[in-house]
Amino acid sequence: MIVAIFLCFILLACSLAVLFSYELRIKVQEFFLVLIPNGKRQLNSAKQFMQQLNAAAAPEQIQSHWHLQQWWILIAGFFLFSSILIFAFTRPISPSKIEANYLREVDPQIYALLDGQMLSPPEEIAESLIEEAIISANNIEVTPSSIQTEPFNSNTEDLAIFHSHGDLASADRKWNKINPRYKQRLLMVFKIMQQRHGYEMVLLEGYRSPERQNSLAMNQHVTRAKGFKSYHQFGLAADVAFKRNGKVVISERDPWAMRGYQLYGEVAESVGLTWGGRWKSIQDYGHTEYRLPGLRKTAEMAEKLTSEGQLLANNMN
Repeated sequence: MIVAIFLCFILLACSLAVLFSYELRIKVQEFFLVLIPNGKRQLNSAKQFMQQLNAAAAPEQIQSHWHLQQWWILIAGFFLFSSILIFAFTRPISPSKIEANYLREVDPQIYALLDGQMLSPPEEIAESLIEEAIISANNIEVTPSSIQTEPFNSNTEDLAIFHSHGDLASADRKWNKINPRYKQRLLMVFKIMQQRHGYEMVLLEGYRSPERQNSLAMNQHVTRAKGFKSYHQFGLAADVAFKRNGKVVISERDPWAMRGYQLYGEVAESVGLTWGGRWKSIQDYGHTEYRLPGLRKTAEMAEKLTSEGQLLANNMN
């Protein structure tokens, strides 16, 4: 594509030069007037050569015209080589390939774990399933909790109480702002949970805007982290749940789901993620985050990390 654009630019420049220069037009005209007689002779010579070449391809001419048959080999090799070049320069580059090259440079650890195979996110969960899950969780949690929590620890950065599910309705469940370094780790966890333990997982919330974070922080029983203090703003955190028999399960009081969260924490930690179930205060079992070394928690860094995946995909267009 770049070569074609460059050739078109050269052709346009030459055409404009001919149109705007009288002397150049005269010289071009004289050149073609001289070229035409020579061109006729060369055309006749080429025609005769092609006739001989065509005759040399006959089986009975193998011995007598072997030197001409070498041209068929050269022509076939030329077209084969040209097709390889055309395929190499024109084949589409997938976002997965771009993401793989990116991770190979910035995060060799996850690249090695994936063995170069980029995982694709599942489809976004339907809003109706989230609404049903919220209603079901609220019904279950009307009874006294059987899960005990430890005293509050002010050092915990992002706390969530599992009894509050109403805010999930406005959560962002798209994958486009999740940084590839965290996204591929999370997708690997999804894959292991499905293949090894039989748990299908869904994304409840990935990226969270600073405005939404500040709104949630108004209730200290939900979170104490304000805008740009949570890894959600940097595309490095997510909240997940499970899908069972076509329905989303978000209540930790469901024994099946609670067992799944425990397995989820083990698998997440095995690929370098931090699990909210290990926190010393109110545990957030569905939360994981990737604590990027040396991360500066600023608005500029949040914009950079959340846009990296989108920019990589857009660069191929």
